[in-house]
Amino acid sequence: MKVSRCRSCGAEIIWIKTQTGKSMPVDSERIYYTPKTNGLLKLVTPDGRVISAEPDPSSTVWGYVSHFATCPYADRHRK
Repeated sequence: MKVSRCRSCGAEIIWIKTQTGKSMPVDSERIYYTPKTNGLLKLVTPDGRVISAEPDPSSTVWGYVSHFATCPYADRHRK
């Protein structure tokens, strides 16, 4: 995983290779979760899967929030 800064908002981001082979920017903070079909969160796992989940601080599995969901300038970078 490559760590860098968002060129628009300056936030620290990590690049994760998705299951389709594309690089996706995610926020650097780990979110501990429990998988849930209709979960409140969409997270990206370290192996590049996008899943639905519920936050769970007692969990041992974690993922990341897509930076497109949190960056105030995300529309500038979508293709």
